[in-house]
Amino acid sequence: MTRTGLPLTEVPPPQFVMSAEGHRIATYSWGEDAAPTVLCVHGFASSCRDNWVSTGWVRDLLRAGFRVLGVDQRGHGASDKPHDPRDYTMTALVGDLLTVLDTHMLDRVLYAGYSLGGRVGWQLLVDAPDRVTRGILGGIPDGRPLARLEVEQARAYAVSGMAIADRVTQTYVTLAERVPGNDLLVLIALAEGMRLGDSDPDPARPPQQPVLFATGSEDAILERSKHLAAVTPAGEFAEIPGRHHFNAPGSRVFRDTGVEFLTRE
Repeated sequence: MTRTGLPLTEVPPPQFVMSAEGHRIATYSWGEDAAPTVLCVHGFASSCRDNWVSTGWVRDLLRAGFRVLGVDQRGHGASDKPHDPRDYTMTALVGDLLTVLDTHMLDRVLYAGYSLGGRVGWQLLVDAPDRVTRGILGGIPDGRPLARLEVEQARAYAVSGMAIADRVTQTYVTLAERVPGNDLLVLIALAEGMRLGDSDPDPARPPQQPVLFATGSEDAILERSKHLAAVTPAGEFAEIPGRHHFNAPGSRVFRDTGVEFLTRE
């Protein structure tokens, strides 16, 4: 049960989709096939269950009449976890989502993404505008994890247990270890892979669809998130009161604002 007193949604067994490189991507479906579909994509070191089910998002979206299609991004949850940083480029992560839509035979969807899922969502909206009608991009631009992550310190900790000196890196590692099934070396490979290309959102090429940007009032990226909303033609911004980057997805204010945004015509 959550603080609202309403039970959380059960997580069905995953349905696997095969990526272009042959990696299994776990997907989860709730609701009626004929209902408008919201594609939910989680953040770094999280999972569909952790980011969208345990926070009440799936429950509230279903109550609002949506179908929900959740994804465990590669390297997370029940999806395959390759160790090569080259498997974690932005092109690969966006490609996984397009494969998910094609396999589930969905021409167009609504989108909800947080952190890494928000960053991948920005690119999906830009590169495949015919596939997403409107989107929620929470905790963006921090989806490239991890410019703030000290990779060598994290790796030394994962391999030999060496203490981490950098506070931000320690926070990311603690987050990664909190979610069952996470492989820290895989997540470090993801952080490295995201640095192989141009992983920051390009303010000169924003999505043209209606987009709700939402970031916690205590998040260090707050002003950059506001800037992205300002340069997006149909963008708007919602500040999530009293929340930082890692606990914003569980905010009832965030859920209520997001559901209302997705229900607009």
